[in-house]
Amino acid sequence: MGGVHPEENKLSATKPIEVFPLPQKVYIPLSQSLGAPSKPVVKKGDTVKVGQLIAQGESFISSNIHSSVSGKVSKIDDYPDASGYRRQAVFIDVEGDEWEESIDRSPVLIRECNLSAEEITARIKAAGIVGLGGATFPSHVKLMVPNGKKPEYLIINGVECEPYLTSDHRLMLEKGEEMMVGISILMKGLGVSKALIGVENNKPDAISHLQKLAQSWPGVEVHPLKVQYPQGGEKQLIKALVNREVPSGKLPIEVGCVVNNVGTAFAVYEAIQKNKPLFERVVTVTGKAIPRPANYLVRVGTLVSELLMQSGYDENKSGKVINGGPMMGKALSTIEVPVVKGSSGILVMPEQESRRMKEVNCIRCSRCASACPMGLEPYLLATMSSLSMIESVENERIMDCIECGSCQYTCPSGRQLLDYIRVGKGAVGKMIRARSAK
Repeated sequence: MGGVHPEENKLSATKPIEVFPLPQKVYIPLSQSLGAPSKPVVKKGDTVKVGQLIAQGESFISSNIHSSVSGKVSKIDDYPDASGYRRQAVFIDVEGDEWEESIDRSPVLIRECNLSAEEITARIKAAGIVGLGGATFPSHVKLMVPNGKKPEYLIINGVECEPYLTSDHRLMLEKGEEMMVGISILMKGLGVSKALIGVENNKPDAISHLQKLAQSWPGVEVHPLKVQYPQGGEKQLIKALVNREVPSGKLPIEVGCVVNNVGTAFAVYEAIQKNKPLFERVVTVTGKAIPRPANYLVRVGTLVSELLMQSGYDENKSGKVINGGPMMGKALSTIEVPVVKGSSGILVMPEQESRRMKEVNCIRCSRCASACPMGLEPYLLATMSSLSMIESVENERIMDCIECGSCQYTCPSGRQLLDYIRVGKGAVGKMIRARSAK
């Protein structure tokens, strides 16, 4: 139900992953996952190595953070993140590239994992792995299944339905074997015998490659899916693969599913088999205003401006720089912000394409309602949110909105539906937290 078909523009789909040059300085934010910020365990003047723990995730929903470089901590101070807010970060001056000795840097594939489910969860937590599809939910929490719930399927998200983005596509092609090992480890951690990998039909090379690999992994299946945005949403993916609907306000475990991104599966392989924490990831740099679209393997804390310059960015030809894809991404107010664990892509749009159309009155066409994959009424939610009718929008299930932007994409009146809905969701979330605190 719902969804749209935006122009794909996968400009970097044929570009192999490049290792991005080491920066001279990194700015590593201490809030890189859903939940509470991590607490620093280093101080100014400390010398750190690549892969060394620099911040501890102390809350239940939080994640450890490791140094992506070797060098000296110059300070711990606030620095702007992609949303424009100043948050605590560790500033490190890079001195060489000395890794922790415990990290296995050899290219040899290690298939066998002899750890118990509890040991797998503990290692994933220690490595600071989060969901790399964008939500950045701490991965170890997904393996801690609540009492009374039983997982049946591990769902692996290889859909990458956002226009322009190709980091997952390249990872499936270039790191498919490692990904399969990571999937088998996640299966063991959950105690399930079935893993379903969903990949949209616009990636036939990835589908073919993974299907060949899956033949030697019992219980792992690759499912080609029709091309329809936002099929990468976990609830939409579960519906497409096992025909189950996650109830409103509930998590996938309610229908026996746990969902992880292909990037997360690869990070799990590296953490368990190579003892490598999550301190780098593949980032797509792309857009019609970028001369050299690319997929870079980037150290966390590297500035977005450095990635853009490497791809030939020209500020005079750029209308808007977006963190993520054009549908769910958000425009950056400055390019001097760091890459984080959840950074999947940087999109540069030319001026003419980045302008919003003039907003006029709603013509009651209901296209937004037809496009909504969650069965909501975006025109109503946006209007109520603009009028601060917070209790009313909560009753209309505004918290079920996945912020995919399909409603705004289809609106012929140019209404900024998603903007208003995001404001409404923020207000409802604040009200819910206040209610829970009583």
